[in-house]
Amino acid sequence: MNVEEEIQKLEEEIHRLGSLQSDGSYKVTFGVLFNDDRCANIFEALVGTLRAAKKRKIVAFPGELLLQGVHDKVEITLRPPPPPPQAVAATS
Repeated sequence: MNVEEEIQKLEEEIHRLGSLQSDGSYKVTFGVLFNDDRCANIFEALVGTLRAAKKRKIVAFPGELLLQGVHDKVEITLRPPPPPPQAVAATS
């Protein structure tokens, strides 16, 4: 699985485990993600996938590196998808 596929899987897992927020984003704590059996089977390096997703501005979390135990209560936010582009009104 390449990085893009892993990020897509990460988004799916955050949707599954997280809670929908009023702005369309999803939030989940690092501990919930890290300790989930399904996530453990999908991601060889969850922290690396999170860092790649953060670099692409798909997720947000404080700091650069999350560690098991120490950062279990840190919230990870899956940003809402961008709104669809507005159709250009035809001029006559």
